[in-house]
Amino acid sequence: MENETQTAKTGTSSRKTTTVLVVGVIAFGAIMALAGRNQQRCGCLPFGDGCVPQTSAPGAFGRATRPRLLDLGATKCIPCKKMAPILEELKQEYVGRMDVEFIDVWQNRDAAGQYGIESIPTQIFFDAAGKEIYRHQGFFAKDDILKKWNELGVDLTN
Repeated sequence: MENETQTAKTGTSSRKTTTVLVVGVIAFGAIMALAGRNQQRCGCLPFGDGCVPQTSAPGAFGRATRPRLLDLGATKCIPCKKMAPILEELKQEYVGRMDVEFIDVWQNRDAAGQYGIESIPTQIFFDAAGKEIYRHQGFFAKDDILKKWNELGVDLTN
């Protein structure tokens, strides 16, 4: 009788352990699924496919003649939306002194790979020769962008 009680206790303990393990795996899976869905909503793009960022600026401006700020993001990404008015202000205030460009990587996924984007928004600073000189991921305030240009030795006053 004692063996039957011991076997029953062991069976119950084993079922509890299995149940806890199954619930844990399901919970982990749910968290990972939600995190992945949230990345697409908030703008974080996992482009970790081994892309190597380019060191020069390809694309719309041909041969660079002035510094260029390239923002890679998405129109539906919250931090990217916050960047939009800043980029527009910079584009208007520094016309002829700095080029400002935005690429929506959700609409142009090739650009994300081309520039080695791992998350958005990403701002890439190019010198007047078209060489990448700095890269920032995440929201970047206007004053901080201007301060960074200054730290990089780029004079935008002329």
